[in-house]
Amino acid sequence: QVQLVESGGGLVQPGGSLRLSCTASSNMFRLYFMSWYRQVPGNQRESVASISSGSGSITKYAESVKGRFTISRDNAKKTVYLQMNSLKPEDTAVYYCNADLGGTPSWGQGTQVTVSS
Repeated sequence: QVQLVESGGGLVQPGGSLRLSCTASSNMFRLYFMSWYRQVPGNQRESVASISSGSGSITKYAESVKGRFTISRDNAKKTVYLQMNSLKPEDTAVYYCNADLGGTPSWGQGTQVTVSS
């Protein structure tokens, strides 16, 4: 399995922005389908955004974040990003990075995002 390390979470006011990063340990990073998930205590983990392998030409978003969040990847840096704009209190959650090569997906440790005034 690939090791994933997320960063970039924190406390932000409603309407603010954050950029999450997830760096992978594998030199095969470009082959991985990458996703961001989030989870609120007591709730199931939900998919937020995903990006295809290679050039990342295909992206998908949860309806709740469309138009506000952007997922991207830099294969040279083995990193996937989640740019989050116009943040709302309901975006508060632990955000997890996921890497999938067709076998057992790998997860990062999570990074807390809190949107509050």
